Amino acid sequence: MKFEPIIEIDCHGLNVEQAVQKVQLAVNNAHVSTYRIKVIHGFNSGTRIKSAIKEEFSYGREEKVLRIEPGENMGITYLILKEL
Repeated sequence: MKFEPIIEIDCHGLNVEQAVQKVQLAVNNAHVSTYRIKVIHGFNSGTRIKSAIKEEFSYGREEKVLRIEPGENMGITYLILKEL
């Protein structure tokens, strides 16, 4: 099995609760070689998911997540699990 350094999660079509659960599962199951999780939530209706992700995983609430960073565009958020 190959472990990816970046996990990509597409949350299009999910409600906020489903998206947070999907991201939490990815954080919990992230291999030691994974350093970043890319959450694709979209911009228009995805802003609710973006806000929920920030609320749930920032401020030290999830010990595996060092910080949250914006992505290349407003529809992407990165969860940083470790520094390179």
